[in-house]
Amino acid sequence: MFISGYNNLEKNKKIVDKLNVFPVPDGDTGTNMALTMSSAINELSKISGESITDIGKAISKGSLMGARGNSGVILSQILRGFAKSIQGKEKLSTMDLALALKEGSDTAYKAVIKPIEGTILTVARESAEYAVKIAKKEKDVQKFFKMVINEANSSLNKTPDLLRALKEAKVVDSGGKGLLTIYEGAYKALIGEKVDLENIDKNYDNDHQAPSLSQEDIKYGYCTEFILQTDKIDSEKMKEKIEKYGDSLVVVGDESIIKIHIHTNDPGLVLQEAINYGSLTNIKIDNMRVQHENVLTEKAKEDAKEYGFISVTMGNGLSNIFKDFGVDHIIEGGQTINPSTQDFLEGIEKINAKNIIILPNNSNILMAANQAKEISEKNVIVIPSKTVPQGFAALLAFNMEADPKDNEKAMTYAINNVKTGQVTFAVRNTIINNIDIQEGDIIGIGEGKILNSGKDIKQTTLDLIEQLIDEDTEIVTLFYGEDIDEETANELQDILQEKYDELDIELYYGGQPLYYYIISVE
Repeated sequence: MFISGYNNLEKNKKIVDKLNVFPVPDGDTGTNMALTMSSAINELSKISGESITDIGKAISKGSLMGARGNSGVILSQILRGFAKSIQGKEKLSTMDLALALKEGSDTAYKAVIKPIEGTILTVARESAEYAVKIAKKEKDVQKFFKMVINEANSSLNKTPDLLRALKEAKVVDSGGKGLLTIYEGAYKALIGEKVDLENIDKNYDNDHQAPSLSQEDIKYGYCTEFILQTDKIDSEKMKEKIEKYGDSLVVVGDESIIKIHIHTNDPGLVLQEAINYGSLTNIKIDNMRVQHENVLTEKAKEDAKEYGFISVTMGNGLSNIFKDFGVDHIIEGGQTINPSTQDFLEGIEKINAKNIIILPNNSNILMAANQAKEISEKNVIVIPSKTVPQGFAALLAFNMEADPKDNEKAMTYAINNVKTGQVTFAVRNTIINNIDIQEGDIIGIGEGKILNSGKDIKQTTLDLIEQLIDEDTEIVTLFYGEDIDEETANELQDILQEKYDELDIELYYGGQPLYYYIISVE
């Protein structure tokens, strides 16, 4: 059922992606949820047997480590709660399924600091509450699940009544639609009509590959991975047993199946320690010193520096600017490609620093960054930057001599003192904020709201900037994207400098896709 649910979402993710409140070409909810499910499927493939408990734990772990974007993180929490509820069951009754759906919904709500109704959370909660209600009388699983799907669909159709933005955009919530699509796929498997992946658009997958991380130096020579099957020790105690042997340690699982990853100079000692508690499978050891001997030798002599930085961005120009600011690790991603929790964990583990500061630079990436912070044993600080200009403002406020708490306070304060503008194009007709937008129009977005639209990139950009600046404005910085040439960008800078001669107008190549200009107003 789970695989059929994933297949149904994978086949229909484009439809979910298009349910974006803004008519911009970067809807990604369906893709993020599908990638999260794919990670769970991958983990599921590693287990043998049909134990409900083992299946649930594999799905929970895989979705957690592969969660992407807010929708993916919330979905991973729904699956985590569901899996926890069915532990120890040999068969699932309608009441078992209902309580598992309710536990999934409750877990997801707890994971979100400020839950918003009219989203995937609402669809999960209302369908789960309905499931508990009808399970008392309906014992036929097929009839029960069909009724739950109908309720989920009804809940989804009401989301525009709960969120004004959805009503104005004339769409239902994309995350809720993704969840319903999973439920529908699972139901098809239940009635013997499981969904397969024939005729799927492979090119679409290639356009949404997982973000790549830049190669980092590693101080220990052997990357060692294996699965420990045990009933004698849990993951936390196992972590305590082997942490002395190396770094980049990730230990996830429960009392029966534990996945271990460690960089060490003596994999034999690690394996010998683990084998005392059970059997080992999927052992994989890579000798990194053979490939990076000179770099590793130099790295081993270094002490951990005080601060390290991870930043998320797209575009060669923006990446280079962040590196110039001293960012150690760039994760390629943004609105279209959301990094997973695992992407952040890998970056955290490979930076040799006492304190690691993450700049997500996108509201849809904050949850994955914070989830990585909770999992990592290092001191990680997530600055809630929601845009690239906020990321740059935070870095300017950083003080190498200050302690982590003072830097977190100063950087968080700084992101609130910069305004962000974005210029892109509309992918469909809509009316938002009383602005009639046609497909192909150029739209100006300021502080997360569509402020204007037009037919000309330059004029739309000028109109947007006019709305963003005020009497306190001192600097306007433009980052031009991959679809704008340097000459055109320079012309715009000249016009702005002549119009606002009292302001500093700065221009840099960003190289970002989809957005003609990203604008910082300070």
